[in-house]
Amino acid sequence: MVSTETPNDPVNHPSHYMRGGLECIDAIETALTPEEFAGFCKANALKYLWRERGKGGTEDLRKAAWYLNRLVAYRQRQAAEQGGG
Repeated sequence: MVSTETPNDPVNHPSHYMRGGLECIDAIETALTPEEFAGFCKANALKYLWRERGKGGTEDLRKAAWYLNRLVAYRQRQAAEQGGG
């Protein structure tokens, strides 16, 4: 039998950030303005870079990269919706 559950990925999709089929980051993106969401992503990346040596090590670097990648994808979606590149 194949499991239909998604394994917990502590960087890309932590299970504790899912509620009712909605991931927290998606709810945050919807609730904030584009400028606020960009600031949220940048602040979280900075937080993980800041604490990397004292707490999370490589996993924190991966989390920082995740927020920066999320911001890049968000900006690309915005540009595509506005007909730009």
